[in-house]
Amino acid sequence: MAWAPFATLKPNRIVQGQARALSEALPAQALVLVSVLLAAAALIAVLRTAAWLKLAAGLAALLTLFMAIGQAADFLAAAGNTYARVSPASGFWLLLFAFSLMTIDALARLRPSPLLRLVLLGLAVAAFAGLKLSGDLDGLSVMKEYASRADSFWGEATRHVSLAIGSLVAAAVVGFPLGLLCHRVPPLRKGILDLLNVIQTIPSMALFGLLIAPFAWIAANIPGASAIGIAGIGAAPAFFALFLYSLLPVVANTVAGLAGIPAETRDAARGIGLSRSELLLQVEIPLALPVILTAVRIVLVQNIGMATIAALIGGGGFGVFVFQGLGQMAVDLVLLGALPTVALAFAAATIMNAIVDTVSRIPEQGVRA
Repeated sequence: MAWAPFATLKPNRIVQGQARALSEALPAQALVLVSVLLAAAALIAVLRTAAWLKLAAGLAALLTLFMAIGQAADFLAAAGNTYARVSPASGFWLLLFAFSLMTIDALARLRPSPLLRLVLLGLAVAAFAGLKLSGDLDGLSVMKEYASRADSFWGEATRHVSLAIGSLVAAAVVGFPLGLLCHRVPPLRKGILDLLNVIQTIPSMALFGLLIAPFAWIAANIPGASAIGIAGIGAAPAFFALFLYSLLPVVANTVAGLAGIPAETRDAARGIGLSRSELLLQVEIPLALPVILTAVRIVLVQNIGMATIAALIGGGGFGVFVFQGLGQMAVDLVLLGALPTVALAFAAATIMNAIVDTVSRIPEQGVRA
Protein backbone atom coordinates (compact mmCIF):
# COMPACT_ATOMS: atom_id res chain seq x y z
CA MET A 1 0.00 0.00 0.00
CA ALA A 2 2.95 2.34 0.52
CA TRP A 3 3.80 2.12 -3.20
CA ALA A 4 0.24 2.87 -4.37
CA PRO A 5 -0.65 6.47 -5.31
CA PHE A 6 -2.14 8.44 -2.43
CA ALA A 7 -3.87 11.24 -4.36
CA THR A 8 -4.81 12.12 -7.93
CA LEU A 9 -4.37 15.62 -9.35
CA LYS A 10 -6.64 16.54 -12.29
CA PRO A 11 -6.66 19.80 -14.27
CA ASN A 12 -10.47 19.79 -14.02
CA ARG A 13 -13.28 17.58 -12.77
CA ILE A 14 -13.56 15.35 -15.85
CA VAL A 15 -10.17 14.75 -17.53
CA GLN A 16 -7.73 12.04 -16.55
CA GLY A 17 -5.53 12.94 -13.61
CA GLN A 18 -1.97 12.25 -12.56
CA ALA A 19 -1.29 9.99 -9.59
CA ARG A 20 0.84 11.26 -6.74
CA ALA A 21 2.55 9.11 -4.13
CA LEU A 22 2.33 10.02 -0.47
CA SER A 23 5.84 11.46 -0.64
CA GLU A 24 4.73 13.82 -3.44
CA ALA A 25 1.35 14.72 -1.99
CA LEU A 26 2.44 16.27 1.31
CA PRO A 27 4.95 18.88 2.46
CA ALA A 28 8.06 17.49 4.17
CA GLN A 29 7.06 18.05 7.81
CA ALA A 30 3.55 16.71 7.31
CA LEU A 31 4.94 13.72 5.40
CA VAL A 32 7.22 12.76 8.30
CA LEU A 33 4.42 13.08 10.86
CA VAL A 34 1.87 11.14 8.80
CA SER A 35 4.39 8.41 7.93
CA VAL A 36 5.37 7.94 11.58
CA LEU A 37 1.76 7.79 12.77
CA LEU A 38 0.67 5.34 10.07
CA ALA A 39 3.75 3.16 10.58
CA ALA A 40 3.15 3.06 14.32
CA ALA A 41 -0.48 2.08 13.80
CA ALA A 42 0.55 -0.64 11.33
CA LEU A 43 3.12 -1.96 13.82
CA ILE A 44 0.49 -2.13 16.57
CA ALA A 45 -1.80 -3.98 14.14
CA VAL A 46 0.69 -6.79 13.46
CA LEU A 47 2.05 -7.15 16.99
CA ARG A 48 0.30 -8.88 19.87
CA THR A 49 -1.14 -5.89 21.64
CA ALA A 50 -4.21 -5.21 23.72
CA ALA A 51 -7.48 -4.74 21.84
CA TRP A 52 -8.02 -1.27 23.30
CA LEU A 53 -4.58 -0.22 21.98
CA LYS A 54 -5.43 -1.55 18.52
CA LEU A 55 -8.70 0.36 18.64
CA ALA A 56 -6.99 3.60 19.62
CA ALA A 57 -4.32 3.11 16.94
CA GLY A 58 -6.92 2.33 14.28
CA LEU A 59 -8.99 5.40 15.10
CA ALA A 60 -5.87 7.60 15.17
CA ALA A 61 -4.77 6.21 11.81
CA LEU A 62 -8.18 6.87 10.24
CA LEU A 63 -8.18 10.45 11.52
CA THR A 64 -4.61 10.89 10.24
CA LEU A 65 -5.62 9.64 6.79
CA PHE A 66 -8.47 12.11 6.46
CA MET A 67 -6.33 14.99 7.65
CA ALA A 68 -3.54 13.93 5.27
CA ILE A 69 -5.77 13.75 2.20
CA GLY A 70 -7.20 17.16 3.09
CA GLN A 71 -3.72 18.65 3.33
CA ALA A 72 -2.70 16.90 0.09
CA ALA A 73 -5.53 18.69 -1.69
CA ASP A 74 -4.26 22.07 -0.48
CA PHE A 75 -0.64 21.20 -1.26
CA LEU A 76 -1.13 19.82 -4.79
CA ALA A 77 -3.60 22.36 -6.16
CA ALA A 78 -2.16 25.80 -6.86
CA ALA A 79 -3.64 28.59 -4.77
CA GLY A 80 -6.49 30.30 -6.57
CA ASN A 81 -6.92 27.50 -9.14
CA THR A 82 -10.66 26.78 -9.02
CA TYR A 83 -10.52 24.20 -11.82
CA ALA A 84 -7.93 21.76 -10.44
CA ARG A 85 -9.29 18.72 -8.61
CA VAL A 86 -7.56 16.50 -6.07
CA SER A 87 -9.11 13.13 -5.28
CA PRO A 88 -8.10 10.20 -3.06
CA ALA A 89 -6.28 7.53 -5.05
CA SER A 90 -5.96 3.77 -4.58
CA GLY A 91 -3.35 4.04 -1.81
CA PHE A 92 -5.67 6.14 0.32
CA TRP A 93 -8.58 3.74 -0.15
CA LEU A 94 -6.42 0.70 0.61
CA LEU A 95 -5.11 2.29 3.80
CA LEU A 96 -8.61 3.35 4.76
CA PHE A 97 -9.87 -0.20 4.24
CA ALA A 98 -6.97 -1.76 6.18
CA PHE A 99 -7.25 0.52 9.21
CA SER A 100 -11.05 0.23 9.17
CA LEU A 101 -10.70 -3.55 9.39
CA MET A 102 -8.22 -3.11 12.24
CA THR A 103 -10.70 -0.88 14.10
CA ILE A 104 -13.64 -3.21 13.52
CA ASP A 105 -11.62 -6.23 14.66
CA ALA A 106 -10.57 -4.41 17.84
CA LEU A 107 -14.19 -3.48 18.54
CA ALA A 108 -15.26 -7.09 18.04
CA ARG A 109 -12.62 -8.25 20.53
CA LEU A 110 -13.57 -5.63 23.11
CA ARG A 111 -17.30 -6.43 22.81
CA PRO A 112 -18.38 -2.93 23.84
CA SER A 113 -21.81 -2.40 25.35
CA PRO A 114 -24.57 -1.04 23.10
CA LEU A 115 -24.29 2.36 24.76
CA LEU A 116 -20.53 2.51 24.18
CA ARG A 117 -21.02 1.61 20.51
CA LEU A 118 -23.44 4.49 20.13
CA VAL A 119 -20.99 6.80 21.89
CA LEU A 120 -18.19 5.75 19.52
CA LEU A 121 -20.49 6.32 16.54
CA GLY A 122 -21.32 9.76 17.87
CA LEU A 123 -17.63 10.56 18.32
CA ALA A 124 -16.91 9.46 14.75
CA VAL A 125 -19.68 11.72 13.43
CA ALA A 126 -18.41 14.58 15.60
CA ALA A 127 -14.83 14.07 14.34
CA PHE A 128 -15.93 14.20 10.71
CA ALA A 129 -18.13 17.22 11.39
CA GLY A 130 -15.15 18.92 13.03
CA LEU A 131 -12.98 18.25 9.96
CA LYS A 132 -15.72 19.59 7.71
CA LEU A 133 -16.25 22.74 9.76
CA SER A 134 -12.52 23.36 10.03
CA GLY A 135 -12.25 23.48 6.25
CA ASP A 136 -9.45 20.89 6.15
CA LEU A 137 -11.35 18.83 3.57
CA ASP A 138 -12.64 21.68 1.41
CA GLY A 139 -9.86 21.26 -1.16
CA LEU A 140 -10.97 17.73 -2.08
CA SER A 141 -12.83 17.35 -5.34
CA VAL A 142 -15.79 15.60 -3.73
CA MET A 143 -16.18 18.49 -1.28
CA LYS A 144 -16.07 20.97 -4.16
CA GLU A 145 -18.88 18.99 -5.78
CA TYR A 146 -20.75 19.24 -2.49
CA ALA A 147 -20.14 22.98 -2.20
CA SER A 148 -21.75 23.61 -5.58
CA ARG A 149 -24.75 21.43 -4.71
CA ALA A 150 -25.15 21.95 -0.97
CA ASP A 151 -28.85 22.88 -1.09
CA SER A 152 -29.85 20.06 -3.42
CA PHE A 153 -27.66 17.63 -1.47
CA TRP A 154 -29.66 18.03 1.73
CA GLY A 155 -32.92 17.93 -0.18
CA GLU A 156 -31.94 14.63 -1.78
CA ALA A 157 -30.67 13.36 1.59
CA THR A 158 -34.12 14.04 3.06
CA ARG A 159 -35.81 12.17 0.19
CA HIS A 160 -33.39 9.26 0.55
CA VAL A 161 -34.02 8.87 4.28
CA SER A 162 -37.77 9.33 3.82
CA LEU A 163 -37.91 6.58 1.21
CA ALA A 164 -35.82 4.16 3.27
CA ILE A 165 -37.53 4.72 6.62
CA GLY A 166 -41.04 5.31 5.25
CA SER A 167 -41.07 2.05 3.29
CA LEU A 168 -39.72 0.25 6.37
CA VAL A 169 -42.51 1.63 8.56
CA ALA A 170 -45.12 0.62 5.98
CA ALA A 171 -43.62 -2.88 5.75
CA ALA A 172 -43.65 -3.18 9.54
CA VAL A 173 -47.31 -2.13 9.75
CA VAL A 174 -48.28 -4.74 7.14
CA GLY A 175 -45.60 -7.37 7.75
CA PHE A 176 -45.92 -7.92 11.50
CA PRO A 177 -49.66 -8.80 11.39
CA LEU A 178 -49.04 -10.87 8.25
CA GLY A 179 -46.25 -12.76 10.00
CA LEU A 180 -48.49 -13.36 13.00
CA LEU A 181 -51.19 -14.66 10.66
CA CYS A 182 -48.69 -17.00 8.97
CA HIS A 183 -47.64 -18.30 12.39
CA ARG A 184 -51.20 -18.83 13.60
CA VAL A 185 -52.52 -20.30 10.31
CA PRO A 186 -49.84 -22.70 8.98
CA PRO A 187 -51.67 -23.48 5.68
CA LEU A 188 -51.23 -19.82 4.65
CA ARG A 189 -47.56 -19.70 5.54
CA LYS A 190 -46.07 -21.45 2.53
CA GLY A 191 -48.14 -19.55 -0.04
CA ILE A 192 -47.44 -16.12 1.43
CA LEU A 193 -43.73 -16.72 1.97
CA ASP A 194 -43.36 -18.22 -1.54
CA LEU A 195 -45.01 -15.14 -3.06
CA LEU A 196 -42.74 -12.81 -1.10
CA ASN A 197 -39.72 -14.88 -2.13
CA VAL A 198 -40.70 -14.47 -5.79
CA ILE A 199 -40.90 -10.69 -5.34
CA GLN A 200 -37.48 -10.72 -3.69
CA THR A 201 -35.93 -12.43 -6.72
CA ILE A 202 -37.02 -9.68 -9.15
CA PRO A 203 -34.04 -7.40 -9.92
CA SER A 204 -34.51 -3.98 -8.37
CA MET A 205 -34.19 -2.04 -11.63
CA ALA A 206 -36.73 -4.35 -13.26
CA LEU A 207 -39.23 -3.93 -10.43
CA PHE A 208 -38.87 -0.14 -10.48
CA GLY A 209 -39.56 -0.23 -14.21
CA LEU A 210 -42.51 -2.63 -13.93
CA LEU A 211 -44.27 -0.31 -11.48
CA ILE A 212 -44.23 2.70 -13.82
CA ALA A 213 -47.21 1.54 -15.92
CA PRO A 214 -49.61 0.60 -13.07
CA PHE A 215 -48.85 3.77 -11.13
CA ALA A 216 -49.37 5.87 -14.26
CA TRP A 217 -52.74 4.17 -14.74
CA ILE A 218 -53.71 4.85 -11.11
CA ALA A 219 -52.75 8.52 -11.47
CA ALA A 220 -54.80 8.85 -14.66
CA ASN A 221 -57.91 6.93 -13.61
CA ILE A 222 -58.37 7.26 -9.85
CA PRO A 223 -59.61 10.69 -8.71
CA GLY A 224 -57.27 12.44 -6.32
CA ALA A 225 -54.36 10.03 -6.87
CA SER A 226 -52.20 12.51 -8.76
CA ALA A 227 -53.04 15.22 -6.22
CA ILE A 228 -51.32 13.24 -3.46
CA GLY A 229 -48.22 12.63 -5.55
CA ILE A 230 -48.97 9.30 -7.23
CA ALA A 231 -47.53 9.16 -10.74
CA GLY A 232 -45.84 6.73 -13.09
CA ILE A 233 -42.45 8.06 -12.08
CA GLY A 234 -41.33 9.67 -8.85
CA ALA A 235 -41.40 8.77 -5.20
CA ALA A 236 -44.63 6.70 -5.24
CA PRO A 237 -43.44 3.71 -7.36
CA ALA A 238 -40.02 3.86 -5.67
CA PHE A 239 -41.66 3.78 -2.23
CA PHE A 240 -43.89 0.84 -3.22
CA ALA A 241 -40.97 -1.13 -4.66
CA LEU A 242 -38.96 -0.72 -1.45
CA PHE A 243 -42.06 -1.68 0.54
CA LEU A 244 -42.40 -4.91 -1.45
CA TYR A 245 -38.74 -5.79 -0.95
CA SER A 246 -39.07 -5.12 2.78
CA LEU A 247 -41.96 -7.51 3.37
CA LEU A 248 -40.10 -10.84 3.16
CA PRO A 249 -37.55 -10.19 5.96
CA VAL A 250 -40.22 -8.73 8.24
CA VAL A 251 -42.75 -11.53 7.70
CA ALA A 252 -40.17 -14.33 7.76
CA ASN A 253 -38.47 -13.11 10.93
CA THR A 254 -41.79 -12.56 12.66
CA VAL A 255 -42.71 -16.18 11.91
CA ALA A 256 -39.25 -17.39 12.98
CA GLY A 257 -39.29 -15.36 16.20
CA LEU A 258 -42.71 -16.62 17.24
CA ALA A 259 -41.94 -20.22 16.22
CA GLY A 260 -38.73 -20.14 18.28
CA ILE A 261 -40.55 -19.64 21.58
CA PRO A 262 -40.45 -22.90 23.58
CA ALA A 263 -43.79 -24.67 23.99
CA GLU A 264 -43.10 -24.92 27.73
CA THR A 265 -43.10 -21.12 27.96
CA ARG A 266 -46.52 -20.90 26.34
CA ASP A 267 -47.86 -23.70 28.56
CA ALA A 268 -46.60 -21.91 31.67
CA ALA A 269 -48.21 -18.65 30.57
CA ARG A 270 -51.52 -20.37 29.96
CA GLY A 271 -51.15 -22.12 33.30
CA ILE A 272 -51.14 -18.81 35.17
CA GLY A 273 -54.31 -17.76 33.41
CA LEU A 274 -53.14 -15.52 30.58
CA SER A 275 -55.62 -15.07 27.76
CA ARG A 276 -54.57 -15.46 24.13
CA SER A 277 -54.12 -11.71 23.66
CA GLU A 278 -52.22 -11.41 26.96
CA LEU A 279 -50.00 -14.31 25.94
CA LEU A 280 -49.20 -12.54 22.68
CA LEU A 281 -48.52 -9.11 24.19
CA GLN A 282 -46.80 -10.13 27.43
CA VAL A 283 -44.89 -13.26 26.41
CA GLU A 284 -44.66 -13.97 22.68
CA ILE A 285 -43.87 -10.51 21.32
CA PRO A 286 -41.22 -9.67 23.98
CA LEU A 287 -39.46 -13.00 23.39
CA ALA A 288 -39.67 -12.73 19.58
CA LEU A 289 -38.72 -9.04 19.52
CA PRO A 290 -34.93 -9.53 19.06
CA VAL A 291 -35.54 -11.67 15.95
CA ILE A 292 -38.11 -9.20 14.62
CA LEU A 293 -35.79 -6.24 15.20
CA THR A 294 -33.06 -8.11 13.34
CA ALA A 295 -35.38 -8.03 10.33
CA VAL A 296 -35.85 -4.29 10.84
CA ARG A 297 -32.07 -3.84 10.81
CA ILE A 298 -31.72 -5.90 7.62
CA VAL A 299 -34.52 -4.01 5.89
CA LEU A 300 -33.26 -0.58 6.93
CA VAL A 301 -29.75 -1.19 5.61
CA GLN A 302 -31.16 -2.83 2.47
CA ASN A 303 -33.51 0.08 1.81
CA ILE A 304 -30.80 2.70 2.31
CA GLY A 305 -28.77 0.99 -0.39
CA MET A 306 -31.63 0.28 -2.79
CA ALA A 307 -33.10 3.78 -2.48
CA THR A 308 -30.15 4.89 -4.61
CA ILE A 309 -31.75 3.22 -7.63
CA ALA A 310 -34.96 5.20 -7.07
CA ALA A 311 -33.28 8.12 -8.86
CA LEU A 312 -33.68 6.22 -12.15
CA ILE A 313 -37.46 6.74 -11.99
CA GLY A 314 -37.40 10.22 -10.49
CA GLY A 315 -37.62 9.13 -6.86
CA GLY A 316 -34.71 11.33 -5.80
CA GLY A 317 -32.17 10.47 -3.14
CA PHE A 318 -28.40 10.15 -3.25
CA GLY A 319 -28.73 8.17 -6.48
CA VAL A 320 -29.31 11.49 -8.27
CA PHE A 321 -25.63 12.35 -7.80
CA VAL A 322 -24.48 8.80 -8.59
CA PHE A 323 -26.23 8.69 -11.96
CA GLN A 324 -25.37 12.31 -12.80
CA GLY A 325 -21.73 11.47 -12.13
CA LEU A 326 -21.89 8.35 -14.30
CA GLY A 327 -23.44 10.36 -17.12
CA GLN A 328 -20.79 13.07 -16.88
CA MET A 329 -17.94 10.62 -16.22
CA ALA A 330 -17.25 12.58 -13.01
CA VAL A 331 -16.08 10.09 -10.39
CA ASP A 332 -16.19 12.60 -7.55
CA LEU A 333 -19.84 13.35 -8.24
CA VAL A 334 -20.50 9.60 -8.02
CA LEU A 335 -18.72 9.60 -4.66
CA LEU A 336 -20.90 12.48 -3.48
CA GLY A 337 -23.85 10.10 -3.70
CA ALA A 338 -22.12 6.83 -2.83
CA LEU A 339 -20.17 7.84 0.28
CA PRO A 340 -23.17 9.27 2.23
CA THR A 341 -25.15 6.15 1.33
CA VAL A 342 -22.44 3.89 2.75
CA ALA A 343 -22.05 6.08 5.85
CA LEU A 344 -25.81 6.17 6.42
CA ALA A 345 -26.09 2.38 6.07
CA PHE A 346 -23.19 1.86 8.48
CA ALA A 347 -24.70 4.23 11.06
CA ALA A 348 -28.12 2.58 10.74
CA ALA A 349 -26.61 -0.88 11.19
CA THR A 350 -24.66 0.25 14.26
CA ILE A 351 -27.72 1.83 15.88
CA MET A 352 -29.98 -1.14 15.11
CA ASN A 353 -27.35 -3.63 16.36
CA ALA A 354 -27.18 -1.72 19.64
CA ILE A 355 -30.99 -1.79 19.93
CA VAL A 356 -31.17 -5.52 19.12
CA ASP A 357 -28.46 -6.35 21.68
CA THR A 358 -30.21 -4.25 24.34
CA VAL A 359 -33.58 -5.91 23.71
CA SER A 360 -31.96 -9.36 23.63
CA ARG A 361 -30.57 -8.87 27.13
CA ILE A 362 -33.94 -8.00 28.67
CA PRO A 363 -35.31 -11.60 28.68
CA GLU A 364 -31.96 -12.88 29.98
CA GLN A 365 -32.06 -10.41 32.86
CA GLY A 366 -35.64 -11.41 33.55
CA VAL A 367 -34.63 -15.07 33.71
CA ARG A 368 -31.79 -14.29 36.15
CA ALA A 369 -34.15 -12.25 38.30
